Amino acid sequence: MDYFLYYQLIISAILLIILINFIINNVVYRSPSGYKLSKDILKENPLVSVLIPARNEENNIGRCLRSLVKQDYHNIEILVLDDNSIDNTGVIVSSWAGRDGRVKLITGKHLIKGWKGKSYACHQLSLEAKGRYLIFTDADTLHFPYSVSSAVAALEANNLDALSVFPRQIMVSVHERLVVVFINIAVLALMPIILIKKMRSPKLCIANGQFILFKRETYDSIGGHRNIRKDIVEDVAISKQVKKHGFRFMIFDGRQSIHCRMYNGVSEVIGGFSKFIFAAMNYSIASLASVIFFVLLLFLAPIIFLLFGLFLEDWPLLININLILQVSVIFIIRVVMTFRFRSRIIDIVLHPLSMFYITILSINSVYQARFGKGIYWKDRVYTINDEEELDRQEQDT
Repeated sequence: MDYFLYYQLIISAILLIILINFIINNVVYRSPSGYKLSKDILKENPLVSVLIPARNEENNIGRCLRSLVKQDYHNIEILVLDDNSIDNTGVIVSSWAGRDGRVKLITGKHLIKGWKGKSYACHQLSLEAKGRYLIFTDADTLHFPYSVSSAVAALEANNLDALSVFPRQIMVSVHERLVVVFINIAVLALMPIILIKKMRSPKLCIANGQFILFKRETYDSIGGHRNIRKDIVEDVAISKQVKKHGFRFMIFDGRQSIHCRMYNGVSEVIGGFSKFIFAAMNYSIASLASVIFFVLLLFLAPIIFLLFGLFLEDWPLLININLILQVSVIFIIRVVMTFRFRSRIIDIVLHPLSMFYITILSINSVYQARFGKGIYWKDRVYTINDEEELDRQEQDT
């Protein structure tokens, strides 16, 4: 029992540290919407390139373009790369290009060996872009009228070379609500946001490919998407390159400037998260298992132990106090996030189910990449064998 008490004290201490970090993050995780362009920028009126890779996005691209042509900063070019779509994506973009000269359709080349689909699409877009600033955004995003101007203003006001804005995630189905919430947990609870800009280590960095802004010279200096061409989690990879090359990077809360519905229903949730969970751990089963074990130990085990202690076991008062403290920290985090991001209150109660769901998706991510036919996404299959072959080829050369 003494060892179990020591274990509970350690878990309580870790969760209290996470809570402190969570409180600090809720203060420093700012919205770019409060920033305004300086008089110098407005006078110079530099071109901003908004770059959208689009593959089979006929259900999203029109809404995205409608929001972008209404930006309060008008000197923008909106380049959409039709990445070999088999639907009406190109037709819709062509229609918008006919109505607004700032919109341009680019026909994407066929994917070449050694590249992942989105990175290759972004690379092609960068070759066509003429702006001083490059904004990479996804076709399923919806932009407020000031999303472009406020992001550039935040970049300049904070003396940054690149930044990423995390949109508010619209979660409709129960599958989306159970899993997509972990993006906010990872950012607000587990990432020391204040250190992302201050520390030079590329390991301490995160980004969201739904909106990443670069100064053009910064993007070129880090080698652009060519330098991370084989990474499935290309957004995090390129943010690490920014810091690796000594440039300044920050993340911002975009709930007041950009919205996005990442996945529509169970099949996209399973496919999307299976695509990147294992890849984010560099295809290391040991690393992924360690992370999942750590997360379950902190965010699920206290709830199970507390229920066990209340109904099945007569534990000492000190252990029960620790368990109540631990569960309180977990639900404080969930409650604050629910109100901050306007999620459904019922999802707080579903937290244990969320933990089981993300564990299952992690196992599926490993199985599909390591033992299955690979990760299927956007009508393409990515396998770990491709990664290992590319690594061998690079080592040989």
